[in-house]
Amino acid sequence: MRISDALLAVAFDSKRDLSEALDQFYAPDYTHRSDGKTLDRAEFAEMVTQARTQIVSGTVTVLDELRDGSRYAERHVFEITLADGSTAKREIAIFGSYAEDGRFHHLSEMGFDLPA
Repeated sequence: MRISDALLAVAFDSKRDLSEALDQFYAPDYTHRSDGKTLDRAEFAEMVTQARTQIVSGTVTVLDELRDGSRYAERHVFEITLADGSTAKREIAIFGSYAEDGRFHHLSEMGFDLPA
């Protein structure tokens, strides 16, 4: 299970059923921490639902990735095009863990904007 695959399915593929994509990649008790705020799975789903309405297309380039047992770390750059025509590019570092069934249990992310 890779976060890049999850991002492509959950955030960038608006034609895919969100509930199905969330079930594939995220455990029922999943938590997501970003910018000092922790979201439960329902709050995470709301955030992704809102993002999907704004994102027209996106790519993910994995820079580093490591899995050690249930621990996971990854660094990537994503580039998105929004419905208003603007673009964004961010580098993100993620640290987290897997649930026993192999889906993501918790992810903490931090990132910064890059020049588009």
